[in-house]
Amino acid sequence: MKPPMLYRQLASQADIDAEYNPAARLSDPGVYQRHYVEQSRLARERFPGLQGVPFGPTLAETLDIFPATQPDAPVFVFIHGGYWRAFSAGDFSCVALGLQALGITTVVVNYALAPSVGIDEITRQTRAALAWVLRNIERHGGDPARVAVGGHSAGAHLAAMALQTRWSDDYGLPEDPFRAAVLVSGLYDLEPLRHSYLQPQIQLDDGVIRRNSPLFSVRACPTPVLLTWGAEESAEFVRQSTAFHAAWTGAGNRSSCAPQHGANHYSAIFGFEQSASAICAWIESQLFAQR
Repeated sequence: MKPPMLYRQLASQADIDAEYNPAARLSDPGVYQRHYVEQSRLARERFPGLQGVPFGPTLAETLDIFPATQPDAPVFVFIHGGYWRAFSAGDFSCVALGLQALGITTVVVNYALAPSVGIDEITRQTRAALAWVLRNIERHGGDPARVAVGGHSAGAHLAAMALQTRWSDDYGLPEDPFRAAVLVSGLYDLEPLRHSYLQPQIQLDDGVIRRNSPLFSVRACPTPVLLTWGAEESAEFVRQSTAFHAAWTGAGNRSSCAPQHGANHYSAIFGFEQSASAICAWIESQLFAQR
């Protein structure tokens, strides 16, 4: 008799961890963290911008804003990853490097981390940050009618949750306020993480999983989505993205899939640092398109 599966074809926590711990697949995952830190330092030197702009009542609820040089610029809001329990906005100033050269204002969201808060609260903070941008970015030279959102890993999960938000009912904003969304190596079904090494910190239960798994709450939405990931990632990370693509298009929405040859989970966001990259080109095409 086959042993019972914890999740899909994964029978044990060891099996799930092997799929969902991207650091375990690399000989030196620290090299990517050092890359982010160094490139982010470089971005802040080139584009001083505004760091630590508050959008909510707690100390963690802040934004870093890197305004474009021209007024009325389109805006890209980036939400960092770290499995909801690591990193900060300052670690990802680097995403401004490629976008700034294209005349795009970049905003990087900071949020409180697990286990101090849960994923429900992190999702709420992310939505509050995006609402702040839509209402206030004009004061920083941005065009609130041309805002795209994106994120990496857990940040892609939070960006996907933003696409499910009732912006009109809950925030008094346009129902679909984003021109585009870029989801890099994201997590859209949280169920397997309940059985992983992350559970002591992120504390998932049925309610949290149900409320925060965007794969199962896709609605009709005109926002085009780019789903991308490193071709060297685990089968489960690939499946998470392709499953969300199928659900998004199945609801009549627009979505493109773009695996990145030679990239892993961490290097899949390097394209944000290069204005000629496929990621930056796609964002530019969406934000500067005539509507």
